[in-house]
Formats: sequence, structure tokens, C-alpha cells
Amino acid sequence: MAEPRRLSTTDPAFEEAFARLLAFEAAQDEAVESATARILDDVRARGDAALLELTARFDRWTPASAQALEVPLGTARRALAELARAERDALEAAAARIRRYHERQLQPSWRIDEADGTMLGQQVSALDRAGLYVPGGKAAYPSSVLMCAIAAKTAGVPELVMVTPTPDGALNAPVLAAAALAGVDRIFRVGGAQAIGALAFGTATIPAVDKIVGPGNAYVAAAKRRVFGHVGIDMVAGPSGARRVGKECRSGCLTHE
Repeated sequence: MAEPRRLSTTDPAFEEAFARLLAFEAAQDEAVESATARILDDVRARGDAALLELTARFDRWTPASAQALEVPLGTARRALAELARAERDALEAAAARIRRYHERQLQPSWRIDEADGTMLGQQVSALDRAGLYVPGGKAAYPSSVLMCAIAAKTAGVPELVMVTPTPDGALNAPVLAAAALAGVDRIFRVGGAQAIGALAFGTATIPAVDKIVGPGNAYVAAAKRRVFGHVGIDMVAGPSGARRVGKECRSGCLTHE
């Protein structure tokens, strides 16, 4: 494994080396932002046609149609049923603990009627539809599915749409199993900035959502930042976002007052 690059402030060349590092990252960010903007514009303008082309380009498999992007829930249920006993036990134990945690976060609605007729209160209701992005490239995270999906379902979100890339067309069984266990309603095999665009703007196949949660790579983070305002997001996760998803996906981020 390659050793990480180390910079020391005591090194006489530190300032120059640090400036070069920052310049490189800025250039990378600019390239990511530019590419992300083009992808989002394409998805918004062409919908499913853009998703099919971008999936073939970035995930290296060609869906037969836009409908082929959707994973039948039966496939997810089979993945759960066929999961090794130890892995299933681990997922079920995690799901139970996550559910108990989020159940304690639920806030009640309340109302006060004043003597002069003034009504004060707080109405807490779930969002109609939430979108969950789950990484599926170099690493896949069933934990992201459980943390976000169970939070949404505990909050009362009636429809949860999950998107996840499937490089070379390969489905990730633990991710699908976690989706079945957590009660995800629809699953689509699409990732990257194009998946965020689909959730934000909607296509003929993928419905638009009220809020997008979940971690991803630099393009996913850039896309979430760009669609914020048109749709809600949890946060823009950094490089360690997949490990921080538990901090992002609390029940409160999937309700509104």
C-alpha cells in the first residue's frame, strides 16, 4: 500500500508544497463542478435517455430500457433470504438498534388554544417521498441503507426511493438485502451525479423526491450541493461521508414542521 504524503510545517519548503497541493485540489474541484453541472443539465433536459447513456458510460453496462434500471423488490427479498446466516443476523441486529434509536427521536405534534382564541402549536409530519443514495462503486455500504432507510420509515415517510450504482451491471447482494430489511419501496440501478439529478428533478421512470440523503463521491456531493433549494438534502458529506452517514440520517431530517 502506498504511503500517504506527509507535509511538515517545519520544512522550509512547506509553504510551496502546501500551495501546490491546494492548487491541485482547486483544479480538481473546478473540473468536478463543471462535469456535475453538465450531467445535471442533461438529466433535467432529457430524463431517462440521459440516464441510459450515462449509465452505459460510467457504470459499463447498457440497460435494455429505462425500466431495466429498476430492481424488482422480489430481487431484494431474495438477496435477504439467501444471505449467509451470520451476515443476516448482523444486519437484523443493526436494524433493531437503529430503529430503537430513531423511535426515541420522534417528536409529537401539539397545540395550545389561548383564552383570546389564538391557536399556537407545532405540526410534525413526514415528508411524502425521500431519496436515498447508496454508494456502490469501490465500496458498498449496507449500513448506509439501514441508517437512512430506517430513519425515514420510523419518521413515517410513506415512499423511500433508493438509487445505487451497479458497476459492470453487478448487483450488491448485502445492499439489496439491507434495502429489503429496512423497507425501501423502490430501487434503481443508477449512481453518480445523474442519480442525484433524477431524484431531484424526476424522470419518466424515477420519481422526484422531497429530500435526498446519503453519502457519495465528489460528484455526488457536488450534485447535492447544486440541487439544494430545488430539493432538500441532509448535508454535503466530505471524503469520509460514508462513515459519517449515521450523523446525517436522523429522523428529524426526514420530517418537516
